[in-house]
Amino acid sequence: MVNKAELHYDGEVYELPVITGSENENALDISKLRGQSGLITLDRGFKNTGSCESSITFLNGEKGILRYRGYSIEELAEKSTFLEVSFLLIYGELPTKDELKFFVNEIATHSLVHEDVKSILDGFPSKSHPMGVLSSLVSSLTAFYPKSLDPNRSKEEIDGTIIRAIAKLPTLAAWSFKNRMRQPIMYPKNSLSYTANFIQMMFGLPTMETEVNPIISKALDKLLILHADHEQNCSTATVRIVGSSHASLYASVSSGIAALWGPLHGGANQAVIEMLEDIKDDGGDVDKYVAKAKDKSDPFRLMGFGHRVYKSFDPRATIIKKAADDVLDELGIEDPVLDIAKKLEKVALNDEYFKERGLYPNVDFYSGIIYRALGIPTDMFTVMFALGRLPGWIAQWKEMRENHEPIGRPRQVFTGSSARQYVSIENR
Repeated sequence: MVNKAELHYDGEVYELPVITGSENENALDISKLRGQSGLITLDRGFKNTGSCESSITFLNGEKGILRYRGYSIEELAEKSTFLEVSFLLIYGELPTKDELKFFVNEIATHSLVHEDVKSILDGFPSKSHPMGVLSSLVSSLTAFYPKSLDPNRSKEEIDGTIIRAIAKLPTLAAWSFKNRMRQPIMYPKNSLSYTANFIQMMFGLPTMETEVNPIISKALDKLLILHADHEQNCSTATVRIVGSSHASLYASVSSGIAALWGPLHGGANQAVIEMLEDIKDDGGDVDKYVAKAKDKSDPFRLMGFGHRVYKSFDPRATIIKKAADDVLDELGIEDPVLDIAKKLEKVALNDEYFKERGLYPNVDFYSGIIYRALGIPTDMFTVMFALGRLPGWIAQWKEMRENHEPIGRPRQVFTGSSARQYVSIENR
């Protein structure tokens, strides 16, 4: 028996199929509603609208569940690496030993970018935001690889585009940082791991080969895993809708970077550090700001606490908390801003007001702490987010193309003026 719902409107009955996902999620299929009844749905922000069927990521905010291709985020963060998770997201299965070795080697081999990219980079003012620089540089890859403009080419050519995207983004991200600091660029070193290579391009010396602190490299690798995909969020939906026009992977990823740039999306961990700095500048009285957070009449809000999707806890925060502790212990940093962060964390984990309302420290809170401890400036935080989210964007773009999804074209309810006559300027 086919499950269905009925819509009664204007004396007519319209049947709407009910689609059930593999985790028993139910959705009304309204694909044919407009053609049958002339009706569309209005769903501001698409909060209740499923734009696709996807087999990549499962998220249950009420129960604090996040899985990539069926594997729990907890298990992947503990046992896997970022590049192995990238392979899993993009190709659907964990790689064999030989597949992973080939994948890692290909990425290392293609991490260098064309020298002409430096000319583009030099054209940006030093005060340019790294996210704007990164989005532009990724888009420019279409000029260096014109065959990538056609997303309907052979599997081998698409795989090559995917490899280049993963390989070159850390280089472009590090170069956007160097442009911001007006420092000489660092070239990638194939002998280093993916995350260690990125760290040396950000902070290393030309002679550096293996001196990247393994605790720092591991913490960064874990952070990238936690950010690798998160279902149909703003930037991911952007990548899919841009890709639905048959735009190239590079153009689609560039659009995702632009969407992630917004403070309501990828800028959350930057907002955490800015809030902590404001508290420090005001004297560092944590109790005062806890009271402000509890006062409904006070506009102050604690950044990095609670989550609009996870209602009980953020599973990623539990994982990254230990990595944050490890990094702080390893570096032995004395920073009043990070001291304030630890005090706020203690309050949120023990105060009944916060516990009852689910205002727990989330992944943005801990990632901001780690990035600050590593000396990464706040305007680079969103770039770090983009590095992690890249394999998810690629997987979503690839799935959308392989499913032959139609071009995205939302509808609207028009609320402007009805037909009226033009009035000449002399009579206005």
